[in-house]
Amino acid sequence: MTDHALTLKRAHMFAMQRHINFEAPLEACGLLGGKNGVVELVLPVKNAAESRVRFQMEPRAQLKAIEQIEAEGLEIVAIFHSHPRGPSMLSPTDIKEAAYPVVNIVWSKAGRRWQTRGFWLEAGQAIEVPLTVLEM
Repeated sequence: MTDHALTLKRAHMFAMQRHINFEAPLEACGLLGGKNGVVELVLPVKNAAESRVRFQMEPRAQLKAIEQIEAEGLEIVAIFHSHPRGPSMLSPTDIKEAAYPVVNIVWSKAGRRWQTRGFWLEAGQAIEVPLTVLEM
């Protein structure tokens, strides 16, 4: 198994959740910038698919987010998106369309609450990886 743990601050989680709540019931998405598996920046990106079951980052917004990450001397460490109606795993479409070798964070509804899980894609398989959330 590959170790691709990701460390985030509580504020990063809140930033992602704000975007996801704002976009619901559609899927929401975005990029996380950082270094060495430590998140420093959350950048929501518009879902061009405007779908409840699929996401596709709007190309100009995605490019702008990538440029901001690079301008700050960071790299893309994760992609996040939501599954407002489940599941809490990456879908076959998510796996097929993955474009970056980074952690994929899935936000899914468990009752009325959001839950998060992180995955690393390896040989077409989604392997769960730890997400460590720091309180500071």
